[in-house]
Amino acid sequence: MSTFFAKLKLILTDASILRKLGYMVAGLILFRLMATIPLPGIDHARLEAFFSDSALLGFLNVFSGGGLSNLSIMMLGVAPYITASIIMQLGTVLSPKLKALYSEEGELGRKQFAQYSRLLSVPLAVMQGVGLLFFFQAQGIVLDLGWYLFAVNVAVAVAGSMLLMWIGELITEYGIGNGLSLIIFAGIVASLPSTIAQLAFTFDPSQIPLYVTFVAAALAITFGVVYVSESERPIPVTYAKRVMGNQVTGGVQSYVPLRLNQAGVMPIIFALSILTLPQIGVTYLSTSGSGAVSEIANLLLTFPGSEVVYAVVYFFFVILFTYFFTAITFDPTQMANNLQKNGAFVPGVRPGQTTAEYIGRVITRITLVGALFLGVIAVLPLIIQNLTGVAALAIGGTALLIIVSVVLDVVRKIDAQLSLREY
Repeated sequence: MSTFFAKLKLILTDASILRKLGYMVAGLILFRLMATIPLPGIDHARLEAFFSDSALLGFLNVFSGGGLSNLSIMMLGVAPYITASIIMQLGTVLSPKLKALYSEEGELGRKQFAQYSRLLSVPLAVMQGVGLLFFFQAQGIVLDLGWYLFAVNVAVAVAGSMLLMWIGELITEYGIGNGLSLIIFAGIVASLPSTIAQLAFTFDPSQIPLYVTFVAAALAITFGVVYVSESERPIPVTYAKRVMGNQVTGGVQSYVPLRLNQAGVMPIIFALSILTLPQIGVTYLSTSGSGAVSEIANLLLTFPGSEVVYAVVYFFFVILFTYFFTAITFDPTQMANNLQKNGAFVPGVRPGQTTAEYIGRVITRITLVGALFLGVIAVLPLIIQNLTGVAALAIGGTALLIIVSVVLDVVRKIDAQLSLREY
């Protein structure tokens, strides 16, 4: 506890950290203010009732940062940019030029790569905006105002998404933490007061076992995410001795920590983005009234084992994206080269390519543990939902997973700033 207060005192007395925190908070407040401005022609009563009965839209609302629940000008959230990032990251596997641009051409290459992602997010935002507005119009939530006002709504939603993308990047550059993750985090936290108030007004003593189950699941998710995020696998390294004049330097033994989960919360966000959009499309087709297509869509929605299939696919995607992000963000060859340049080596392992292969094997094994654990934590709320029949538990569990991961990331970034201040 004394360590916590000591760090808090350092934060409150450091002008640089306070400025970064202020920039982050200002960006999030601006986002939440704009998220309260609805699009015209919305039946809010029907929208609220539709959201209360749909777990799918609850997931999509979490992913959009809370802007979808009232069809605000921020209804798309950062979803188009995240989808564009997924496509671009997958492009690094398929295209050697994109891979070289992202990982071999330094900071300039990464900036160009990010610019391509921004440009790609514009047509994706248009497609998602048109699709969602058509979907809500088919449900009677968005009034049929004619093609002109429909196009205006799409343009406003796309502009809001691009503005939010810019705010997120400003938070990343001038604030603390990942701006996109923090925007999603802000949307989740902003919905907590209304959720707590609703639970208080609708409290039923017969539902106490359900509340206890939810609290137990929340504690398990929190403990699991904190444990996995803070776990490390140390790789021992020894620095070679050097003789400089009459002095002998080096010979020091140390270690390189490898985190059990290098990808953080991004696998969860990417997995949700891929799984929710096809479900929206199927739901729209089920109400479009186009004969055979509508029947097939209804059959897919009412398939007896659809919940199990969704949980299995979700689990698989979380594992897949955990490995994918680890492969992109962590380069064993670069680490091996840096160790060799600094006169360090892993005891019993030849420097250079052999060290890179050794580090690669270690990171593959520990990532499997982290990915399996993250996948289990991700589908745990879905399992509880099937046992209790309450869809809100799955949404709340996923939201809690994102909240804990983002808070850990921000705390880690603040610790890094404090360490830099000491140096």
